[in-house]
Amino acid sequence: MSAQQKKFEQFRALHQRPTAFVIPNPWDAGSTRLLTSLGFEALATTSAGYAFSRGRRDSLAGLARDEVLVNAAEIVDATHLPVSADLGDGFGADAETCAETIREASLTGLVGGSIEDATGDPDRPVHAFAHAVERVRAAAEAARDLPFVLTARAENYLYGIESLDDTIKRLQAFAEAGAEVLYAPGLPDLDAIRTVCREVDKPVNVVMGLKGPVYSVSELEDAGVRRISVGGSMARAALGGLMRAAEEVRTSGTFTYAAAALPGSVISALMVE
Repeated sequence: MSAQQKKFEQFRALHQRPTAFVIPNPWDAGSTRLLTSLGFEALATTSAGYAFSRGRRDSLAGLARDEVLVNAAEIVDATHLPVSADLGDGFGADAETCAETIREASLTGLVGGSIEDATGDPDRPVHAFAHAVERVRAAAEAARDLPFVLTARAENYLYGIESLDDTIKRLQAFAEAGAEVLYAPGLPDLDAIRTVCREVDKPVNVVMGLKGPVYSVSELEDAGVRRISVGGSMARAALGGLMRAAEEVRTSGTFTYAAAALPGSVISALMVE
């Protein structure tokens, strides 16, 4: 059994447990090594975190497939854990582009990834239902013979389309089309999360730290959630720490922030030459 196949089987098995697991989102090799050291069971990339590290905005139009997959490969190489990827909209509107993205993602060593139904067009922020399902079906067909867990995302709530019925309809159709994990970021509350988990027959991912209320792992687990990600929130937390430290120096002329900084020896122990 190849190392990638073994990671794939480990990753798939995590979703079948009766308990939830947390899949944090590193944005580069260094943050990957740090999170790996803390005992998590899997990791996922973050398009937002990567974009911020490159001094760019997180947008569907702003990130190219090649650069995202290079970043993902660096994260894969920095950990022994299974890694799933934020693959945005599949880097193209047509179904075959989504399928090709899955094939190329698998070549990097990734054992999972998500395809969302957002368009990047503010006038029609999500793909029409039939086309959204077609894209997921093509991605699922590409993943069928690969060591790859496909997650399908319904983006309604991130774009002001607050229809739980349509979101559930999309997730159900994505599951029927072959997605193994379902994800609707931005759900408004725990009742909505519980309803989604009840109405679909595949494991559900929920993101914390993105927007809206924050719930504990145990609360989400009780609602039926099987996977909990954090999106770009840890990257934003790191940038928040940097900004607070810099503002202290600039405005107060003091350096007390250093007391909470990780010691260089701790960081060095996690890195490689």
